Amino acid sequence: MTRLRRGRVLRARMWRAAGPLLRRVPRDHRESDEAFRRRRRVTAATAVAGASLLGVSLSTPPGSPRFYGLTLGVAATWVVGGLASGPLHLGRMFGPGEQLRRPVLTPVVSGVGAFGAFYAAALVARRIPVLERAISSVLRYADQGTTPLVLTTTLANGVAEEVFFRGSVYAAAGATRPVLISTAVYGLATTTTRNPALVLASVPMGLLFAQQRRITGGIQASALTHVVWSTLMLRYLPPLFARRLAEERGTPGA
Repeated sequence: MTRLRRGRVLRARMWRAAGPLLRRVPRDHRESDEAFRRRRRVTAATAVAGASLLGVSLSTPPGSPRFYGLTLGVAATWVVGGLASGPLHLGRMFGPGEQLRRPVLTPVVSGVGAFGAFYAAALVARRIPVLERAISSVLRYADQGTTPLVLTTTLANGVAEEVFFRGSVYAAAGATRPVLISTAVYGLATTTTRNPALVLASVPMGLLFAQQRRITGGIQASALTHVVWSTLMLRYLPPLFARRLAEERGTPGA
């Protein structure tokens, strides 16, 4: 096979792989003016309540019953508010033969790719004291908590955030720049944690999730990506910060 032909084959394969991420699926999600105004009111109220509760949840001691209760409360707030705001959609992607299908494999791969990028960034961040402290202050909830409960609350909040931010907030943003608006609201809500690492992470991930929402017309793709990304981060990031986490536990560093 000639070099030119190999290049063409490679480009064709890359297009087949990336195609579902680039082609918007046609849909009609129009709603009445009254329904749209109601969606905005519910979304605004939920954003304030959820963001406030989020800030409180990350100020509680790791592993405490109060922490698990508050984090599950945050998830419940996002879900209830998102569903109460109006109809939400799962979304579809183009598959083989131009058939529309529910997004599964592509979002999972996207979650793995996002984790890879964040893992590389964490290798750099652990050498920067302010970022090392910020990341460790979040990871201590996984390090000092009960693994099944931490995983449950993490995944519950991941799905809940997609229901609200890429469901309710995205729809309430209207037709003008919903990707940027929903990402900005996501970032603003994260600032209540007062953690620079979480705020920094919310921007690229918010943009990725919102793009998935724009292309598929629903929240299934972003929810799957969020769950995969969160699970991998929870499993593989704490060992990178073992020394700092050991210091916070008051035990000798690794």
